[in-house]
Amino acid sequence: MKKIGFLSFGHWSASPYSQVRTGSDALIQSIELAEAVEDLGADGAYFRVHHFAQQLASPFPLLAAVGARTKRIEIGTAVIDMRYENPLYMVEDAGAADLIAGGRLQLGISRGSPEQVVDGFRYFGYTPAEGKTDADMARQHAEVFLEALSGAGFAEPNPSPMFPNPPGLLRAEPHSAGLRDRIWWGAGSRATAEWTAKQGMNMQSSTLMTEDAGVPFHELQAEQIRLFREAWAAAGHEREPRVSVSRSIFALVDDRDRAYFGRGGQDVDQVGYLDAQTKAIFGRSYAAEPDVLVNELAKDTAIQAADTLLLTVPNQLGVEYNAHAIESILKHVAPELGWR
Repeated sequence: MKKIGFLSFGHWSASPYSQVRTGSDALIQSIELAEAVEDLGADGAYFRVHHFAQQLASPFPLLAAVGARTKRIEIGTAVIDMRYENPLYMVEDAGAADLIAGGRLQLGISRGSPEQVVDGFRYFGYTPAEGKTDADMARQHAEVFLEALSGAGFAEPNPSPMFPNPPGLLRAEPHSAGLRDRIWWGAGSRATAEWTAKQGMNMQSSTLMTEDAGVPFHELQAEQIRLFREAWAAAGHEREPRVSVSRSIFALVDDRDRAYFGRGGQDVDQVGYLDAQTKAIFGRSYAAEPDVLVNELAKDTAIQAADTLLLTVPNQLGVEYNAHAIESILKHVAPELGWR
């Protein structure tokens, strides 16, 4: 069995070909798609966070709304860019959203990816300490966030408070017990996977890695997963870790599927640069008839090694089409691979 959810970047555009024209459309359709996939029997609704772009950004209002409108599915992010976050405010937001959802949040956090503006986190009031990088700052924010999520008190109480305080140091409220175990780190390399395990976070691995070892993407990602699990065991954590991978996968079962995705062209890995210094390998997409998909996906060693698969969706095609695309995987592909 494998958990299967969707991952939406929440794009909107005034293009005549887009069914998501405004930020309001993106948010409301995200909620509607989460409801639809829950009804279909999928397992999760995940959202990407980008700043200064016509995409989903501040995640917690959306997560809370999805939590209020669904009953069963996991609700998460992949990922929140910690360079932009006030970690203590984030503890309060995350705790509130998780309580609304009944403990179903699965929060993916990380350094994030190259953004639309130069050093956008500076506009949010955050600057790396002297001698540190923005990646260092993201990890430092994450460490504060994780520590505060534990529920331990850390703030000195006012001796003359407006309302009575419990004894001892105070913690951020509302506190959601168990959320600390449902934090994931988006790891883009093998070294970061090992760091993630040492921190006691689950791991999310996307369709790119910031290194190229000269092997197919899925093999490099499978090695990353193996190193993560070995580092987890060495760290002595008591619970079992979780690992997700994301893929673009489309079963061609009708004329719409063939019109949108039947032309091919993205069925091989690609190597490129995220920026002038960062070489990356980008994993292939899958689009084929269900029987062909089953054979191809059975060879993807990283998907086989992960317990959770996030299907990236073309959200601008609308709720109805994306629900259809996910249902096709659940109905025609997942059972044949033993995922259902």
